[in-house]
Amino acid sequence: MTQDAGDLPPKPPSRPDRVSLWRYMRLFRQDILSAQPARLYRAWMAEFKTPFFRSYLLNQPELVTKVLKERPDDFPKSDRIGEGLRPLLGNSVFLTNGDTWKRQRRIIDPAFEGGRLRDTYPAMWDAADAAVARLTARLGETVEIEEETSHAAADVIFRTLFSIPIEHEIARDVFTEFRTYQRSQPILNLAAFVPLPRWMPRFFGRKTRVSAARIRDLITRLCDARQAEIENGTAPDDLATKIMTTRDPQTGDLFDTDEMVDQVAIFFLAGHETSASALAWALYLVARYPEWQDRIAEEAQALQTGDFAEMSKLRVSRDVFRETLRLYPPVPMMVRENSCPERFRDRDIPKGAQMVVSPWHLHRHTRIWDNPDGFDPARFGTENGRKCLRDAYLPFSAGSRVCTGAGFAMVEGPLLLSRILRDVRVTAVGEAPVPVAHLTVRSQSGIRLALSPR
Repeated sequence: MTQDAGDLPPKPPSRPDRVSLWRYMRLFRQDILSAQPARLYRAWMAEFKTPFFRSYLLNQPELVTKVLKERPDDFPKSDRIGEGLRPLLGNSVFLTNGDTWKRQRRIIDPAFEGGRLRDTYPAMWDAADAAVARLTARLGETVEIEEETSHAAADVIFRTLFSIPIEHEIARDVFTEFRTYQRSQPILNLAAFVPLPRWMPRFFGRKTRVSAARIRDLITRLCDARQAEIENGTAPDDLATKIMTTRDPQTGDLFDTDEMVDQVAIFFLAGHETSASALAWALYLVARYPEWQDRIAEEAQALQTGDFAEMSKLRVSRDVFRETLRLYPPVPMMVRENSCPERFRDRDIPKGAQMVVSPWHLHRHTRIWDNPDGFDPARFGTENGRKCLRDAYLPFSAGSRVCTGAGFAMVEGPLLLSRILRDVRVTAVGEAPVPVAHLTVRSQSGIRLALSPR
């Protein structure tokens, strides 16, 4: 299905092809999507030079596979993007490399494997119940849906991680403080552009530092309380307990409190912020294309008992959520650094260059996807769609560094989407939202939807 240009989902404007470095830095700090030129949607590889480093955006599937899947140890995660997130995330699995990262994954991964999704499903179901109750209490109103999806996603995280609802005092305070952090923290600080020695102070704003410290203090209180419950034999069997009691199979070590705080911080950032972004855009898209909303609502009638087996019936919802992640990947760019000289597409790439894999551009690449800017959840049933899923679809990254919570997210998203649309009809109101990227892909001025009973 090809849509007319006027009926396409919103897409940010592209910048002129050539701008000065300082202009680019200003644009990048404001929004990394509109800071890029339109040619990146058709280029296989693009080079960007600065006085301080070189970066290469990779869209050719073979190059992406080489970097993420075939030789991940040769292309570790770049420290530059992490510079802006360290006040909150510390030494979390999101920022580490090498043996430290491998040790962290050995401890974390078992909590998200196999049957654990079934174990966490009742907590997701309860969070979905609460989200529907909040929205049905506002029927007849127009709401800013990103606020609602942020609330719902945070509730899922706290219920599955610590067995507490968002209304719990500490959970509520973390959620509130995180919104302050979002507003104070740009995705890049100076160190992302200019290599700074480790001993040099980083230029974080006071609000960013204070907010991150408050969040980490609150998370420490949760972790300390859980450790006491573990020692007393009264801890619930949730994700936090599983992670805190899992020993590294190679060393026998457990996470200490500081390490656990780092991991909980990234679970909250990755599991709440990204899920909230994806769910908000999914609700906007079905409001814009109501035939898909009606199909989801019809199949959602199968959700009656809270049994995990009912998830297998949400095929339309899953495809809509998958298409949402294609059009609006919550993490729009991933940055790696090559540890040795390379030669890609007849270009010599020096050691230490920034290798950028951009799901935002790869998912809309005009030489890969049919109707790349259109909303078409049925595309995944086509030959091209299935090929693109294998070669050019990276909402959760790929290879050894694929997001630990990818399976978790693909249960949470379709479940929340289906439960909401089973009882509530959403209608787009006002001008189309403009996507921008700060911590994740959100709307520049919010997404407003009118709620009515179904």
